[in-house]
Order: sequence, then C-alpha cells, then structure tokens
Amino acid sequence: MKNDRKEAKLIEQYSQKRDSNNIPGMLYILVSFVPWIVYWVLCGIGSILGIITPLIFSIILISLQIIKQSFNLMDLTSILYFSFAFIGTFLLNSNIFLENSGFLGYFVLFLMASISIAIKQPYTLHVSKRDYPEVYWKDKSFLAINYIITLVWAGIFLLNVMLFLFLQFSLAVIFSNALVAIGVLFSIIFPSKTPAYFISREFRKYDWKVEVNLKRPKAEDEYDVIIIGSGIGGLVCGSLLSKKGYKVLVLEQHYQVGGYCSSFNRSGFVFNTGVEDVSGLWERGPLTYLLKELGLRKEELFVRNTSEYIFKGRRIKAKSLEEFIGTLSEMFPDEEENIKAFFNEAKKAYEECYMETEVYGVPLPAELIVKVFGEKKLLNYPREHPHLYNWMNKNFKEKLDEYFKNEDLKEFLCALLGYIGTKPDKTPANSALTACISYYIHGGYFPKGGAQKFANSLKDYILNHGGKVLVNHKVNRILVENGRVVGVMVRDKVFKAPIVVANVNAKTTFLELIEKSHLKEEFIEYIKGLKMSPSCFMVFLGIDMDLSSYPTLIKNIDENCEIVINSNADPSLAPKGKASITILTLANYQDFPERGTDEYIRKKQEYSEALIRKAEKVIPNLSKHVIVKDAATPKTFERYTSMPQGAIYSFDQSTGVKRPYFKTPIKGLYLANASTFPGGGIEAVTISGIICAHDICNWKI
Repeated sequence: MKNDRKEAKLIEQYSQKRDSNNIPGMLYILVSFVPWIVYWVLCGIGSILGIITPLIFSIILISLQIIKQSFNLMDLTSILYFSFAFIGTFLLNSNIFLENSGFLGYFVLFLMASISIAIKQPYTLHVSKRDYPEVYWKDKSFLAINYIITLVWAGIFLLNVMLFLFLQFSLAVIFSNALVAIGVLFSIIFPSKTPAYFISREFRKYDWKVEVNLKRPKAEDEYDVIIIGSGIGGLVCGSLLSKKGYKVLVLEQHYQVGGYCSSFNRSGFVFNTGVEDVSGLWERGPLTYLLKELGLRKEELFVRNTSEYIFKGRRIKAKSLEEFIGTLSEMFPDEEENIKAFFNEAKKAYEECYMETEVYGVPLPAELIVKVFGEKKLLNYPREHPHLYNWMNKNFKEKLDEYFKNEDLKEFLCALLGYIGTKPDKTPANSALTACISYYIHGGYFPKGGAQKFANSLKDYILNHGGKVLVNHKVNRILVENGRVVGVMVRDKVFKAPIVVANVNAKTTFLELIEKSHLKEEFIEYIKGLKMSPSCFMVFLGIDMDLSSYPTLIKNIDENCEIVINSNADPSLAPKGKASITILTLANYQDFPERGTDEYIRKKQEYSEALIRKAEKVIPNLSKHVIVKDAATPKTFERYTSMPQGAIYSFDQSTGVKRPYFKTPIKGLYLANASTFPGGGIEAVTISGIICAHDICNWKI
C-alpha cells in the first residue's frame, strides 16, 4: 500500500499542469462570448442596455489585449460589431441591432470564422496559443485541431443564423444557447482527447494485459517469464523482474551472455565486441536508475572515458562541456555566441527529455505517456518540454543550420552520428541530442573489466534471485495457442510461460520463430520492409608498447574511424606495459562475401590493413608492435548475435522509420531490444528493457 501511494503521488505530480492559475486557452472562448451573451439576453427583453453593456465588456477585453500586445480575433470582431451597433442605435436611431440581435450577431460570427479559415488563421488558434509554447504553434496536429474546432464553430454560428431566421425568438434563444454550450465543451474536450486518441489508437490494439500469479507453484520447466536472448535489453528486463519475484528463464544461443555487450580474450588481451562509449550514467540516466534498483555500484562497472577528436589535422580534447565550448569557440571565433546558445538550448532540451524519470527511470514514448500519466500529460507535453519539443520536430541538419553558418563546425558536430548510423538530414534532432550531443554534456563511460563484466553482473543478479540462465540454448520456436504465447521450444524441449520477451531482432522473432498463421499478412510485410542499420568492421590488436599517454577514445573524423585503447580505460585489459586496441569503422553487410571463402578472407585482411594504416597516422609505428590481431566483419556479428546483416543498431534509425511497439500482436509476447523504442545503443536498450519490465508489472513502482 505504501508503494501504491508513492506511485499515485508521483504520477499525479508529473501529470499536473504548470501555471494552473492561467485560464486555459479553449476555456477563454467562453470569456470572449460574454459580450455576446449579454447582448442577446438584454436585447431579447428589449433593453437598450443590450447595446451599451457588451460594448463596455468588449472595450475591457481589448484594453487587456492592448497591454499584452496580443489580440484575439473574436474580441476584435466584438468591439467592431458593438461599436457599429452603438453608432447605428444611438446616432442613426436604428433598431436593427436591437430587434435582430440573434440573426445579425451570429451572421457576423459566422463570417469571422469563415474568413479566418480562408486566410489560414483559424480564429481559435490565438486562444489555443495560450496553452502552448511558440515552438508548437506551427505543428501540423496543432493547426489541424484548430481548423476542426473553428469549422465546428462556423457550423454552429450558421445553424444559429438559421434558427433566428425560421424560429420564434424565444425558441431560437434556447436552441442557440444549447449549441454554444456544446461548442464550448467541444472546444475544451476535443483538443485534450484528440492527440491522445490518435497517438494511442494503434498501440491500443496491442495493449493487452497478462496476469501472472507469482505465488502459484510451478513445474521445473515452467516459468513466469522466458527471455529469448541475453543482450542487455533482455538481461535488464530479467534482472528487474527477478527483483520483483518473477521466476525468469533466459535462453541464449551463444556460449556467453551479452550479445553486442560482451568481451573475448586473446593471449591476455581483452577486447569488447561492440561497446566502448556508454551514455545514460549521469544523475537521471537510465543506467544510473538501473544500477540503483539492483544495488550495483557504478564505480565497479564503469569508468569515465577520455576522448580526443582529430578534425582537419587538429587534435581536440575536452574534459567537460565548458572546456569543449571554449575549444570550439577558439576554433570558430565567429560562431562563439552561437556555440554557447546551441549548447545552452541542447542542455535544457536534454534535461527536459529526462524530466519524468523520477517515476519509472526512463523517458517514455508518446503512447506510454498517455497510458501511464494520462491524456492531460500529453496535452501539456509541448508546454512543459518546450526546448525538447523543438528538437523533436526537426532533423539534425535543420537544427545545426538554425544556429551555425560555418560548414566545418557543422561537420564536426556530426562526428558522433556514427553512434546512430544516419546522415544529418535523415537524423531526428532529438535522437542526435540523446545519442550524440549527450556525450558532450555528460560524457561517456567504458565498461570496467570489459563489457562482459557488465553483462555478467546482470546475469548473476538473475541467478541470485531465483532465475535461470541457459547458454548454448537456441530457441527454434515461440509457441502460440489461440493468439497468445504459451512457451518456447529449444530443439525438442519445451519451456512454458505466459509471457515471452524477445531480446532477438524483430525480424528473427516474427519471420523465423513464429508460425506465419499467427500473424496478419500486413504485419509480416511491414516487418519484412524494415531496413537494417549499418554494421561495422573492427580490428582487435594486442600491442607490445605503452600507450598510456593517449586518451581512451580517439575519434578520427578525417579518416572516418575510431581508435579505442581499451587498456587505458582499464589497465587489466592488457598485460603490463602492453595495450589492447580496437579500431573500428562503419561498414555495409553487402560488401563482404560469404564467410569462409577465399574472397571473404582477402576482404577481411584488406580492411584490417587499411584500418591499421589509418591508426598508424595517429600512433606511429603501430604496425611494428602488433603481437595479437583479430577482426570482425558484419557477417561475424550476424553469426554470433543472430542480428540480420550484423546491424549494430537493429533497424535503420533515420527519420520516418517506424519501429515496432514493444508489445506485439501476439498476447504475452514482448520485445526488449534495439528493434523497438528508442533504438540501438546500451542506454537505448536499457530503456527498452526497463519499459518492458514495468509493463509486465503493470507499471507498479
């Protein structure tokens, strides 16, 4: 009960609206109607005050707007109309405005609404802007909602015109007031419900719920949750569920856990298979949350990286964001103020991205914001996250162009896009923010003791909390009955569970492990059509020389490669006086022939020698000190991780690519990997695993 109260309090806290003393924009429509309501009521009883009083109200409203220098079209229409009514009634001695108040008033409002639509400035737009930051004002959904609301009002005004033409005045007043009340309610409810409805509409098809009885005795081959694959997303999910008392089984095809987050030893030199620079370890980062939840110490598992960039022949080092900004300002003095402004906004946007992490430890996608925090939270999101929202609606090139003119500076700031595998104009700006710019803000970390140690620590946590981890156990079938999972098959052995978490790629999951008859053809074609991200080529070198004077990471932008001196992050990764080095660059799967062929061996050697030559420009005489050498191609990664095409970030992370939801068309089947939100990288798959675990636990803290 105590946890439930804490959960409710936190959710309420993050669902509350800021500046609650302000009148909501759409409710302000009712304020704008006050002069008209007074006009119709007083004129309806034949009182001359029906002309004077609304004019006074209109003057008050416009006076307030003059002070703020912000005008509402309806209030402008009001003061013009009632000014003419005053002139016509008292100076021209005409009773037309008094006797035909209903018809004339609604006809003028109809014209106002119609003209506002014609000039592409729906009159409700101004009042809506009261609730949202300027960055949201040009958003397509924001504009569409206001067009619809204004169209509804135009229809109401036109209907009321007809009512006063064909009905008795008393009846017309009753029906017209009812329509206005409906319009006000629609204006308040529609914008609050519509975004949540459209964002959640598709997700709700998959948002099933599976109850698990943790206390029910289970047979030896029966579990609460089975996890296929032991990448970090799966291990994170399994660890958190184990803590909650779930009986967890992890099945891994390889002889060790970790997937891309693993290590291997060659003659005393330790190399990571893909993890060199980990984000998400700052105060509100997802990995920080995970380690706290599991009682693990960051100092024992990660060490802060030292980094150097080589750009246009210049070596650039920075230990902090302030130092980095200073260095860039020296390199590009004409852009100094823009550099400061860019990183100031980026820092604010990044912090806004993680505003809600106190509750569940991770940022959530829109559909989960609606599910977990409610519709109001989604409606308030642009206003509560104005800087982040700006990044969410642009690509990275647009964001850089917004601040900078110098093309070299923009090229340099794209140096870490290799962490996403996309081009600047195809990279969502918010993805660049969280996956690249975040390293400048909070730095990156190297897995202490090698990446395998981090993966093993999660495996050990599962084992120590009653779970089971079986390596060399490749799942060949996910078992489905009546649209829901019932377990998995490994060779001829069946393991049962009401929930299965696929930590393998979505293509492998849906195209190889599930009978096609359990999925709609449309969904299968969607999965088939998803493009994979790039892969990479890595050379692993054991060097008999001391390289401790170099930083851990050397990002050579000029040569399009990265040098990682693993033993500089952790000396235990190489024999004393020697160094463990990894050199890597992005690579395409299609560039490599079949494994084991002479052509494949030749290509592998060719790539290795080319990368070593590039590294030798930074570390002289490197090739003369190689005592251990190995290499990995995209086809190597595909073999050991079952990732199609050896993709390092699963699916392409470019703008416009829709990743599968973490819940699938099969009831009880989850995804916790780089295939789903938010994408590839250790921090990203940690987020995926945490989200999956929370959903299985029905979002109970």
